[in-house]
Amino acid sequence: MAVNKQAVAAAFGRAAQSYARHDELQRLSADCLLAQLGDINPARVIDAGCGPGAMSCYWRAQGCDVTALDLSPAMLAEARQQQSAARYVTGDIEALPLADATFSLAWSNLAVQWCDDLRQAVGELRRVTEPGGHIAFTTLADGSLPELNQAWRALDSLSHANRFLPAAEIEQALNGWPLRCGIDTVTLWFADAASALRSLKGIGATHMHAGRQHGLTRGKLQRLQEAWPQQQGKFPLTYQLFWGVITRD
Repeated sequence: MAVNKQAVAAAFGRAAQSYARHDELQRLSADCLLAQLGDINPARVIDAGCGPGAMSCYWRAQGCDVTALDLSPAMLAEARQQQSAARYVTGDIEALPLADATFSLAWSNLAVQWCDDLRQAVGELRRVTEPGGHIAFTTLADGSLPELNQAWRALDSLSHANRFLPAAEIEQALNGWPLRCGIDTVTLWFADAASALRSLKGIGATHMHAGRQHGLTRGKLQRLQEAWPQQQGKFPLTYQLFWGVITRD
């Protein structure tokens, strides 16, 4: 199913000002990817899917020349307000409006899962990276959000979370490129079901590729809370975090 990019951009745009309050997953994912990158000193960085610019700020603080790119103009406005980059570009990762071999590092943290074609997206990141540079990305893999899916199954048979590619299919999509990759399981804990749902909405991750779900009534929320697989009174959300690093040949 084709991804409605305008709807994705709108969902993230609505979340732009609250994003930083709900970005624990993004911060953990970025830390994981930085650890896998190791000790590199890129001169020019593109932060593709920059959101409100937290990692653009990080790379700029390292002395890099940073280009912040996002599909959402509202997210870019937040990034600009943080003075996170040298330049700001509204654009689609699958069709980057940028020249070949421009960057030492193409960085993309939890953005390519919103793309139609993973190989096209990573291929574009690779295209704009200079020989010897690196492409570093994270995405979500199949098996993410099992608690959310389990809770909703008690209420109806509809799909309430986007489906993500299995790790093996992600690797297959990138076949032929020198890829180092792995998968980490990350679990976030919440006081109740409403807080867990707010965390998804707060990072803009509520757009359903198959169409928008109906509003959540108080009664439905109560039933969802009762059906959520709790542990010691806490409400988990578990993610399968796939990371990949490609050296540009």
